[in-house]
Amino acid sequence: MTQTQQDPGPFVVELGLRWGDMDSLGHLNNVQFARLFEEARVRAMDAWSADVPPSPERTATGMVVAHQEIEFAAPLYYSVEPARCEVWVSRIGGKSFDFACRLLAADGTLGAISETTLAVVDPTAGTARPIPEQFRAVLDAHLGEPAPFRRRRVTADGPVGGRG
Repeated sequence: MTQTQQDPGPFVVELGLRWGDMDSLGHLNNVQFARLFEEARVRAMDAWSADVPPSPERTATGMVVAHQEIEFAAPLYYSVEPARCEVWVSRIGGKSFDFACRLLAADGTLGAISETTLAVVDPTAGTARPIPEQFRAVLDAHLGEPAPFRRRRVTADGPVGGRG
């Protein structure tokens, strides 16, 4: 699995598909999409924060998935060529932020789009905490548009998953 940085634009992670990721219908199982999005987010964060020096604040910070939305666009099929996941930050709040991702087959077919909210937590206390400033700067450097869903969920408070 490799990753590349395009400037400007989303961070691109190449993800190898496994034969065992397919379901009985012969395409990538929907659960595997969530795993591929997770792997891409982790690799993006690792690359983005590689130059951030360790600090007590960074060590005392954890993250948990608070919300994830996946919109499936087309089935993905096994290929020896890697799929490609484009990753960017789509929202930065006080104690949480969103990753947006686009998963593309080796031939460029859009398989799915996701937007995932990660909440920053104090792992010892198990409580939410503000995003550390060093980390906020890393996120801000990769801030882009909201995930390009075809349809957004709407609540009484407005669209879910948009900027705000």
